[in-house]
Amino acid sequence: MADQDFDRANEKARNKKAARDKILATKTIEKGLLIVHTGKGKGKSTAAFGLAARAVGNGMKVGVVQYVKGKWETGERVVLEAFPEQVTIRTMGEGFTWETQDRERDIRAAEAAWEASKEMIEACRGDEPAYDMVILDELNIVLRYDTLPLDEVVDYLQARPVGLHVVVTGRNAKDELIEAADLVTEMTQIKHPFRSGVKAQRGVEF
Repeated sequence: MADQDFDRANEKARNKKAARDKILATKTIEKGLLIVHTGKGKGKSTAAFGLAARAVGNGMKVGVVQYVKGKWETGERVVLEAFPEQVTIRTMGEGFTWETQDRERDIRAAEAAWEASKEMIEACRGDEPAYDMVILDELNIVLRYDTLPLDEVVDYLQARPVGLHVVVTGRNAKDELIEAADLVTEMTQIKHPFRSGVKAQRGVEF
């Protein structure tokens, strides 16, 4: 590559950096985010627990309420439980059934998990918040089956403490929640080994 080619490449990089710096200078708002991970693809809860790990690494405190997967032992959970002073995990998923064979039990389980979620969020009001981030794992699932009042949930999450990040996971996120969120990511499944007869793999699926 000739010197003039390097010069052009360097100038292009400088111009790109200047444009990016100009854009970043306009981003001045600091607030807690309502984050939604949804879609049919794998990785929604995994991404949320990745955020939890990042928060822990930054000295932040994290609360987790598991709506459905509470009885499953996962590698992420073991890692986060190694930081008891920074992470609290509430297991609430044992009463929920995917096929809603017991509607009354499902509603009771969802309501109990929602109360636990509100307790965590309320503990974040005031001068010394208990958590910097609260993860509501698989909340979208119970909202999908209408086991909690959607409007109440969305209104409450919108009224969360200003500095609190709330992460909601699960496929089929409701439109109202997506509209209220600050950040929404949809995981798209392109290929999955389960369709080829491969069972869940340790370290990948759990």
